[in-house]
Parts: sequence; C-alpha cells; structure tokens
Amino acid sequence: MSRSLSRLHLQPNLFSGTPKNFGDSSVASHSARYQLSISQSRSSTRNLAELILGFLAIDAVLWLPTREQLIFGPIALLAPLVMVLWRRPGMNELGLGWRGFAGSLWILPAAVALSVLGVEAAKYAGTFHTLYAPDFSHVGGYVLWTLYQQFLLQDFFHARLSSLLSANAAIGLAAVVFALVHLPNIPLVLATLVWGALSCALFRRYRNLYVLGLAQGLLGLCFAVCIPDVWLHHMRVGLGFLRYHSMHS
Repeated sequence: MSRSLSRLHLQPNLFSGTPKNFGDSSVASHSARYQLSISQSRSSTRNLAELILGFLAIDAVLWLPTREQLIFGPIALLAPLVMVLWRRPGMNELGLGWRGFAGSLWILPAAVALSVLGVEAAKYAGTFHTLYAPDFSHVGGYVLWTLYQQFLLQDFFHARLSSLLSANAAIGLAAVVFALVHLPNIPLVLATLVWGALSCALFRRYRNLYVLGLAQGLLGLCFAVCIPDVWLHHMRVGLGFLRYHSMHS
C-alpha cells in the first residue's frame, strides 16, 4: 500500500515536469525561428537597398557629360565590387574559380559559330562594316570590359535578385536591368535583354564568369560590325548615344 501511494505521489511530479520541458522547447524553437526571420528580413532589405543604389549609380553616370563621367564613373562601377567582396564570397561562388569551366567550354564555339553566321548574314544584307577602332588595345579593352560586365550582372545584380525572388523571376529581372542601362540604344537594349537572360541561366548552371565574359566579347564585336553604325552609334549608351547622333546630324 505504501509503495502504491509512493508511486501516486511521484506521478504528479513526473507529469508536471513534462509540460515545462515541452514549453521550453517550444519557446526556444519559436525564438530561433523569430531570430532567423529577422536575419532574413535584414538581409533582404540590405540586398534591395544595394540593388537600387547600384543601378541608380551606374545609370546616372551613363547620362553624365564626359568630364564628369571620368570622375564619377570609376566610383559607380567599383562600388558594386566593394559591396560584393565585403561579404567575403569564395572564388567558386563568384564564378572566378575553375568549377564549371570545363563543362561550359561549349559556349565559346557556339558564340564563334553565331558570330560567323551573323557576319555572313550581314555581308549578304549589305550591313557589314569594319570596327571604327580595330586595334588590339581597343578590342582587348572591350573584352575585359565584357568580363567585368558579367561580374556586375551575375555577382551583384543576379545574386541579390536571387535572394529576393524565384530563380526564373531573378533571371528575367536581371536581364531587364542589364538591358535598361543600355538605353537609348534600342539595338543594344534588345540584344542585351536576350543575352542577359541567357547568360544568367548559363551562370546558374555552370557558375563560371570567364567563358561568359569571353562569349559576350565575341558576340558584342560581331554585333558591332553587323549592325549599321547609324543605329548603333559605336555601341554608345546614355548621353554618349545622343551626343553621337547630334554630332553626326
């Protein structure tokens, strides 16, 4: 009898401890989820702010006169680089490692084939012309510029949009942003809209900037000699495009 009473006496202590333990676990879990939600919210806010700031800075510089552009251009273009590197990403994450390089090499011969077809089509249509500055420094400088363009597109804009949107939406909006900074050059806007979406999809799969930058350089040079310069204005954008038009008018 005393043993039974002893068990009955101990039973409430057993059950009274159970809700307390469950409660502690629930509170801890809720607190962890709350902290994670706050962290994600802050990260999203930061990414959105950086996106807006980066786009406005780059686009504003394109509409400045040449003298002011030389002063503020490097700041606007290097600020996204600083914001990307501030988070200390790895080389493979940036697309600057060797991951995906071998698998993405098919993009280069595909770009060469498209360029050859484009040149032949331009010759047939009578729109083919030489580059206005076909020297090595100009061509090499342009290819280096396309490599940095891919860095800006993929590691700055596409990466931040991917943290805010679904994969397809991020690719689409990154392509739109890439195209908008080429206004008012309509041929370039259309070309960069298509290439922006395609390059983002390829980057998501292979994660390599080298091949994409070189492919863009090849396709850009092809575009420059195949589209009449009266439309393309030496591939200029922003205020430079309008000033070219007024000078030649």
